[in-house]
Amino acid sequence: MGREAPRTLRTLSAAYQVGVEPADYEVIAVDAGSRVPLDAAFVRSFGTNFRLLRGPDRPSPAAAINAAVRRCSSAAIALCIDGARMLSPGIIQSMTRALLAWKEPVVATLALHLGPKVQNESMLEGYDQIAEDRLLASVDWMADGYELFRIASLAGSSRSGWFLPISESNCLAMRRDLWDRLGGLDERFVSPGGGFVNLDLYRRACLGADSLVMLLGEGTFHQFHGGVATNVPFAKHPGVTFLEEYVGIRGVPFEPPQTVPDFLGSCPPQATRFLAHSLEQYAASLRALGQ
Repeated sequence: MGREAPRTLRTLSAAYQVGVEPADYEVIAVDAGSRVPLDAAFVRSFGTNFRLLRGPDRPSPAAAINAAVRRCSSAAIALCIDGARMLSPGIIQSMTRALLAWKEPVVATLALHLGPKVQNESMLEGYDQIAEDRLLASVDWMADGYELFRIASLAGSSRSGWFLPISESNCLAMRRDLWDRLGGLDERFVSPGGGFVNLDLYRRACLGADSLVMLLGEGTFHQFHGGVATNVPFAKHPGVTFLEEYVGIRGVPFEPPQTVPDFLGSCPPQATRFLAHSLEQYAASLRALGQ
């Protein structure tokens, strides 16, 4: 992810994130066997609170992430399992507020794809890294990260928006005690990219936490990088294989958690179309229930 990682790291920096200082949090970039490894000095160039750890070279990142978490001493953990996901600029401040305000929360964000459609579809219509570079150049996201909402679409896992259940969160936070109690990521998920390992963690966290806090007006934005699940046509999607692995581990098919969330945040002007979509989807679900 030599093209994508610098943007992801920039969006994690205190120069981009609002209301935080480098001393408030640490960013650990975990390199689990990249063909062109990340450079430690390059990672540190984004802030004094950045460092690089190298993990086991396995198809699934679960073991590498767990090993990295064991090597830090923070009171809370926020996981972005995909190094190609750019963050909106209020995530770290809002997650910190939620972790302080709720007793034992899991804090979730919405997932979006850069581009006009979910990338499994847009790639069939010519969307690629070159098209994405032009798209990113069309907005001043480095000055205002909320501009990313203007050039994005909802990921499949978040297709209904903020007010209905999602399948996973690609930037998920919890206190260290909850992470330890859950055992972190389940290393039995060995499929490339981890398969359903992130969905599994999100479900277990929602069921194990006292509260689910959804951050309004924030999200992560997936860059096109040839991802094993995000950047293949749906006809070739490995979802069936991932589901079989999940059933083999858990004994039942995966179901998104139905935990009713609390909400924290506000909606920037650039994201109002996603807020409108979320309200429409929520209203449709109420009508379907006869309410």
